[in-house]
Amino acid sequence: MKRLAIALAVILAVAAGKPAFADEPIIVKFSHVVAPDAPKGKAALFFKELAEKYNNGRVKVEIYPNSSLYKDKEELEALQLGAVQLLAPSIAKFSPLGVKEFEVFDLPFLLSDEARARQMMASPMMAELNKKLEAKGVSPLAYWDNGAHDYTANKALISPDDFRGMKMRIQGGKVQDAVARELGAIPQIIAFGELYQALQTGVVDGEDNVPTNILTQRFYEVQKHLTISHHSRLTYALVTNKTFWNSLPEDVRTQLDRAVKETSVFFNDTAEKDNADAIEKIKASGKTEIHVLTDAERKAWIAKLMPVHTEMQSRFGKDFIERIYKASGFTPPQS
Repeated sequence: MKRLAIALAVILAVAAGKPAFADEPIIVKFSHVVAPDAPKGKAALFFKELAEKYNNGRVKVEIYPNSSLYKDKEELEALQLGAVQLLAPSIAKFSPLGVKEFEVFDLPFLLSDEARARQMMASPMMAELNKKLEAKGVSPLAYWDNGAHDYTANKALISPDDFRGMKMRIQGGKVQDAVARELGAIPQIIAFGELYQALQTGVVDGEDNVPTNILTQRFYEVQKHLTISHHSRLTYALVTNKTFWNSLPEDVRTQLDRAVKETSVFFNDTAEKDNADAIEKIKASGKTEIHVLTDAERKAWIAKLMPVHTEMQSRFGKDFIERIYKASGFTPPQS
């Protein structure tokens, strides 16, 4: 039924995307799952402003925030089918497309450092991964750094042992599943748009996210504790339907590329500032107790989770993981 609904949306999208009159604008639907006031939501609106301005009205960008058009599991299929033209999903979501390699970036503490994360996304290795997405009809336009993940729960998560027996929400993927299980937690796949209710009703006991999402989705209202763990990173890929993008008039595509480049700078700057502000706002609310891992506590988390890196060699290959280490500047701690 979902596929039928998307197929019907494709028919409407094609009708809307190929106007009967030459002076009608090209419609670009941009769907995402976060709030309009989260960094991704702000960036989507910023892109709309630039794209329409630079193309002098020849392009109209329609923004659909908060899973209002498609949910996590639906949006990439909708993009492939042409029902939507732009998405900015977490790169962890590419595995169902048959590009499991992007899951490697979920390895704990691999990209917890901002400099390493941006070094990785600018490295030649990303060109290899981009080709794998292109083969699926998905063209990456940019990578956006939304900062490091932190854990929330209704109990303090200070030691790795504190996770034992807890139901923890994950987006999905073998690496995230392995991380939860290594901590002794029970992984539960919950769509982002359904997470607040799942936390509120106790379907899950906790989750991990960047501070801006914890704030704008109001997760802090239903979670008593937040641990500044910086154990992984949330990177978005701004992606488009390859056929759609290549079919655009060259001058239109040139101006959209310009808007993408400027929006990417805007996003990274906004995310860095907003994540810092979000921690202060959550703290000021008095609803959530915040704990910053000490150096000793952080080392204990790293020691507990490094076996996941070894376990995932069977999924990605030892050579591939070592190339990722080199490209990102990550040095595995000595045991």
